[in-house]
Amino acid sequence: MFKEQVTSLLEGALKENPSLFLIDFTITPDFKINIVLDGDNGVTLKDCVAVSRAIDHNLDREEQDFSVEVASAGASSPLVLPRQYAKNIGRKLEVKTIEGRNFEGQLTAATEETITLEWKAREQKPIGKGKVTVQKKEEILFSDIKEAKVVLKF
Repeated sequence: MFKEQVTSLLEGALKENPSLFLIDFTITPDFKINIVLDGDNGVTLKDCVAVSRAIDHNLDREEQDFSVEVASAGASSPLVLPRQYAKNIGRKLEVKTIEGRNFEGQLTAATEETITLEWKAREQKPIGKGKVTVQKKEEILFSDIKEAKVVLKF
């Protein structure tokens, strides 16, 4: 019953701001509500406060003692939803596949089923000695991705 109430309030809060979307939602046995959000334009502190208040102010603490924690997906958190890939087009990703292959390249496209990475690599010349720089491109199905993270530059 408590989880259904929280779920309904959370859905209502997300409808208020359609640019936000849910990454993770759990309720621990001691009624600690943990919510992780992401957004098409990022997540602000104001967004987290609004979602937290939408839940906190509409539940009765006399009925059930609880706590609410709302956070944004961290910069180094793995991407999990197609919507997250779409907002990161143009950024460099590190992708590990289920088959154990690793790719690092610029995300150039994201659909509902696949992502496309592009990068430059040095390879042997087909004829003669030396190496030549070639443009590589790989299309990867979401179902084949084990983990994908944005590569941060400092």
